[in-house]
Amino acid sequence: MGINKNIMEDYTQEKRYLKAKEQVKKLKEFYIHLSVYIIINVGLLLLIYSGYDVKRNFWNYGSFFTPLGWGLGLAIHAIVVFGPNLAFIKHWENRKLNQFINEEKQNNNKQWE
Repeated sequence: MGINKNIMEDYTQEKRYLKAKEQVKKLKEFYIHLSVYIIINVGLLLLIYSGYDVKRNFWNYGSFFTPLGWGLGLAIHAIVVFGPNLAFIKHWENRKLNQFINEEKQNNNKQWE
C-alpha cells in the first residue's frame, strides 16, 4: 500500500510540475505578445506622426485604429492567461481591507488611552 501512495505522490508532483510549466509557457507567450505590441505600435505611431503636417490632425481615430484593435486582442489574451489567477486579486483586496480596518482600530484605541 505504501508503494501505491508513493506512486500517487510522484504522479501528482509531476502533474503539478507540468501544469506550472504550461502556465510559465503561457506567461512567456503573453509577455512576448505585449513586447511586440509595444514595439510595433510605438513605431507605427511614430511613422504615422512623422507623416502628418500641421494642416492634418494626428489625433484622430484612424491613427489609433491598429493599437486599439490590437490592444483589445491583447486584453483578451491577458484575461485568458491571468483569468484563472484573478481570484488572488480578491484575496489581496480582502487582506488589505482587513489590514486597514485593524490599523484604524489600533489608532482609535491609542487615541483613547
